[in-house]
Amino acid sequence: MNIAKMMQQAKKMQENLQKMQQQLAEMEVTGEAGGGMVKVTMNGERIVSRVSIDDAVWQEHDKELLEDLVAAAFNAAVGSVDELSKQKQQEIMAGMPMPPGFSL
Repeated sequence: MNIAKMMQQAKKMQENLQKMQQQLAEMEVTGEAGGGMVKVTMNGERIVSRVSIDDAVWQEHDKELLEDLVAAAFNAAVGSVDELSKQKQQEIMAGMPMPPGFSL
């Protein structure tokens, strides 16, 4: 493979990665806990835009339960962002020759 072709592929990869980052920033995912009693919505950059807590959770007056549910919902949302990011990376990298052992 010649240098010019490698540079061209690197430029295309960079453009695709920038496009992917923009798409992720525009996506919203929601993580839920407690059967949907607590929901955390964030974008692909892991910026939280909304937290929703069902009234039933407030009625319990259980601070530790609420803290656990918020943490679990947040972690579920982060997991969704990670999975979407991985899928987008695989889509972008499909067909691009990569050196052995290299992965994103």
